[in-house]
Amino acid sequence: MSLLTHLLACLFGMGSWVSINGLWVELPLIVPQIPEGWYLPSYLSVLIQMANVGPLFVTLMHRFRPGALNEAAVVYAIVGLGTAASFLLAFFWKETAVVAGAPRSVALLVLTFFLATVDCTSSVTFLPFMMRLKAQYLTTYYIGEGLSGLLPALVALIQGVGVVRCLNSTRSSNHTLNSSSDGAVTFDLQAQYQPANFSAEVFFFFLGAMMLVCLAAFLLLNYHPSVARERPSGRYAGREKDKSDDRKRAEQKPMMDPYRPAGQKRGSSFGTGSYSWTQVFYIFVILAWVNALTNVVLPSVQSYSCLPYGNNAYHLSATMAAVANPLACFIAMFLPIRSLLLMGALTVTGSGVGAFIMSMAALSPCPLLVNETSGGVIIVLAWVLFVLTLSYVKVIIGLILRDEGHSALVWCGAVVQLGSLLGAVTMFPAVSVYSFFSSGDPCNTRCE
Repeated sequence: MSLLTHLLACLFGMGSWVSINGLWVELPLIVPQIPEGWYLPSYLSVLIQMANVGPLFVTLMHRFRPGALNEAAVVYAIVGLGTAASFLLAFFWKETAVVAGAPRSVALLVLTFFLATVDCTSSVTFLPFMMRLKAQYLTTYYIGEGLSGLLPALVALIQGVGVVRCLNSTRSSNHTLNSSSDGAVTFDLQAQYQPANFSAEVFFFFLGAMMLVCLAAFLLLNYHPSVARERPSGRYAGREKDKSDDRKRAEQKPMMDPYRPAGQKRGSSFGTGSYSWTQVFYIFVILAWVNALTNVVLPSVQSYSCLPYGNNAYHLSATMAAVANPLACFIAMFLPIRSLLLMGALTVTGSGVGAFIMSMAALSPCPLLVNETSGGVIIVLAWVLFVLTLSYVKVIIGLILRDEGHSALVWCGAVVQLGSLLGAVTMFPAVSVYSFFSSGDPCNTRCE
C-alpha cells in the first residue's frame, strides 16, 4: 500500500462535506450579522435538501444512460464550483438585497445552495470514483470524510466560536404595599458570547483552501505514477481510448467477488450477486436509517441534549463526536468485519444510544442528572458511542458495496442522500415549526 495514495484518498474525502460542515459550525458568528437571524438554520436545512437535485440527476443518468456521464469531469466540476463558492462567501456573505419588501441575505443563500449541491453530489461521484483504487483505500476515504467534520470544528474552536462567559447580573424589583416600597434584588448569571479570535471571512478562506486541497488530491489520484500502480488494473485512469466502453462493461459485468466461494450461485442480479435481494434491501435500509440519524436527526437536537449540562459539555460532546467519526473509520481499516449480523447489532446499539440522547433533548431544559457532573459525563459518552458505532456501520456497508461493484457505490451515495432527506423532513417540523424542544441556558438551569 502506498502512503501517498492513502494521504491523497484522505484529502480527497475531506473535500466531500467540509464546506457545509464548516458553515454549520460558523453559525454563531454569522447569525447576529444577517437579517434572517436564527431562522437561518431552517433555511439551510431546506436548501440542503433542495440540493439533492444534483445526486438525483447523477443517479438517473447512471440508471438510464450507463457510462454516458464522464465521472471524472463531474468531480472536477463540482469541486471547482465548491472552491469558487467558498471563496465568494468570504466577500459577499454579509451582502443583502430587498426581496418582498424585506432585506434578505441573497448572496449567502445562493452560495450555500451551490455548496450544498457540491457536497450532496459528492456522495454519488466521489465514492464510485474510489472503485478505481484498491479496496483498502475506500476506508482511508471514509477517514477523510470524517475529518471533513472534525477539521472545521477544530478551526472554529481555535477561532473561539460560541464561547460563553457567565457574568453576574442583578435585577431589582419594587413592591408597593400600604404605601411603603420594598426593593428586592435578584442575582443572576447572564450568558455573554465572547468575540472571535478571527473573522468569518478568514474562516471562509480556509474552507476555500480546503476545497483547493481536495482538487489537487483528485488531480494526483488521476495522474500521479505511484497512484497508478495502486489501481486494480495498474493503468492510468482516463488515458485509455476505450475507457467509456470499459465503464459500460464494468456496469454490465460485475466484478469478481473474493468473498464468494467458487461455484456459489448468484443471489441477485445486483453487483456480484453475493447477497440475496432480501440482504440487499436489509443493507440499504440500514444505510438510510444510519445516515438519517447521524446526518440530520440527532445533530438537529444536539444543543437541546447537551446545553442543560453546561457549555463545556456541549462543546466537548461536539468535538469528541467529531473525533469519533474518523476513529471509527480507522478501526474499520484494521477490523473490516463484513458481517450482516454485526452490522445489525451495532445499528441497534447505536440507535438505542440515539434514543437516549433524543430523550434527554425532549426533557430539556431539565433532563436527567441535570445538576450533576455525572450527567455531563454521560451525555458526552453517549454522543461518542453513538457516532462511533454508526460510523463503523457506514464504513462496513461501504466496503460491502464496493465489493459489489461500481453500480453499488452509486446507489450507496443515493441512499445516503435519501436517508438524510427523510431525516430532514421528519425533524424540520418538530424543531422549527412545532417547537417540540426547549433550549437550556448554559448559565442558568433551574430544575426542581
